[in-house]
Amino acid sequence: MTFRPHLMALVFVVILMTSSKIQAQIETNKSIEMTSELIQPPYLKAGDTVAIVAPSGILKNREGEVQHAIQLLKSWGLHAVVGEHVFSKANHFAGTDDERCADLQKAMDDPKISAIWCARGGYGTVRILDKLNYTKFKENPKWLIGYSDITALHNQMHKEGFQSLHALMCVSLPNDISTIKETVATFKSTIFGQPVDYTLKGSEYNRVGEASGELIGGNLTILHTMLGSEESLDTDGKILFIEEIGEYKYHVDRMLQSLKRAGYFDNLSGLVVGDMTRMRKNTTLWGTSVEQLILDALSEYDFPITFNMPAGHEKDNRALILGKEVKLVVGKGQSTLKYLK
Repeated sequence: MTFRPHLMALVFVVILMTSSKIQAQIETNKSIEMTSELIQPPYLKAGDTVAIVAPSGILKNREGEVQHAIQLLKSWGLHAVVGEHVFSKANHFAGTDDERCADLQKAMDDPKISAIWCARGGYGTVRILDKLNYTKFKENPKWLIGYSDITALHNQMHKEGFQSLHALMCVSLPNDISTIKETVATFKSTIFGQPVDYTLKGSEYNRVGEASGELIGGNLTILHTMLGSEESLDTDGKILFIEEIGEYKYHVDRMLQSLKRAGYFDNLSGLVVGDMTRMRKNTTLWGTSVEQLILDALSEYDFPITFNMPAGHEKDNRALILGKEVKLVVGKGQSTLKYLK
C-alpha cells in the first residue's frame, strides 16, 4: 500500500496533537496532586450546633462529663444535641456498631450541625468506618473533634479530603475546668477560627531542623492498625504527629518498625512527638528512654523530630488541626509549630 505525502503529513500532525494533549493532561493532573489541599470546614460562631456522639467505647457512669460538655458549649453561645445512643451499652461499646454508626451518620448528614464532638475514645471506631457515607457530609462539611481511638475517623476524614480537629473529648472535662485551662482555651480558640501556634520546650533528644507540610497523625496504635487499608495515611511531604498511652516500649518499637517497613517514613518531612503516657514496664527492661527508642528506630532518616508536644492522653491536651499546613522549626532549646494558612 502506498501513502500519499499529504496524508502522511496529516497523520503525523494528528499524532503530534494527540500526544501534546495527553502530556498536557498528565501535567495538569500532576499539578492538581501537588497543590491539592484538604477542605477546611467552616469555623464555628455563636448560635451554631454541636452534635455529641459516641462512636467508640461505652460511657458507663459518664453522664456528668457529658453534661459538663453541654454546659461548656452553652457558655460559648453554642447549642448541643446528644446522639440517641450515646449512653447505650453493648458489651465494650457505646451501643451496637449499627447504633453508634447511626448517631454519627445522622450528625454527618445534618446541615444544621457545625461540629461533631466525640464523647470518648477507647476502642470501636474502626468497626464502623466501612458503614459511613460521606455524600451529604461533602455538601456541608463540619469539624470532627476527638483523639485516641478517634484517630481512625481522622484518617478517614483525611482520605475523604477534609481537615479535622485533634482535641479533648467530653470525658476529658473535670468538674473544675480551670485545671485544664490551656486544653480548653486552645480548643475554643481553634473551633472559633483562631488556631493557636505552639512554642514547645526543648529536649536533648530533639533532632534539629526545619520542615513544612500538612500536619497528620494521632494515636500510634491506630495509625499502625490502619496499615494496608484505605485509611492508611499518605505521609509523603507531611509532618506526622504521634502520641500513645499504656504501651510497653517494645510495643512502641514494634509499631515503628512495622510502619518503617511499610515506607511510612521514607518521604516524611518531620515528626512531632506528643505525650507517651503511662508507659508500662516489661519484666525485661527496654534499657532506654522512649525518646531514645524513637530516635534509634528512625536513625536512618534526617527529618527533624521534636518532643514535648503537649497533646495526647494527659490533662494538658492542646488542640491540633490535622490536615492543615504547618511549619516546624526544631532546636535543642525550643521548637515551634506554626500554621501557615
